[in-house]
Amino acid sequence: MACSPPVPPEATVSPEAAVERTRKQVRMLDDLYKTAVVLITTHYVNESSTLPAGTAAIALFDAMKEKGWHDVSLLDATGSPLVAKNVADDDFEKMAVEKLKAGESYFDEVVERDGKTYLRAATPLPVVLEKCIMCHPHYSEAKEGEPIGILSYIVPVE
Repeated sequence: MACSPPVPPEATVSPEAAVERTRKQVRMLDDLYKTAVVLITTHYVNESSTLPAGTAAIALFDAMKEKGWHDVSLLDATGSPLVAKNVADDDFEKMAVEKLKAGESYFDEVVERDGKTYLRAATPLPVVLEKCIMCHPHYSEAKEGEPIGILSYIVPVE
């Protein structure tokens, strides 16, 4: 009778490896959310009375937070938000807006809260479609590639 080799004890993941894995997760989420917004805008936003893709994205972000996965916020980087709550309201978010407007493509920080470790990360949102200007006329003033907003993430490091 053949025996299976013993199963090694579960390997311990270093804190650095856990943070790197979380960074990779943020990049995947960022691609997913941005792709969804572009697809919604491309295929379903045809006039200013249509549900904006940003509103749909915020509903998705709220669902993810409610289920306990992570927290992500859509924040203005133009200084003229359409919704007052979409402004950077803490030091991390204010620094993220500054860094991303200066040309960085990603900004993050590891934080501890209530004995748990989280990765706070931010990515830029440039204008990628002309349709965006239909509801946000001031976006026409943005230089190509300049962020008009950011996505701010808080993801548990596990």
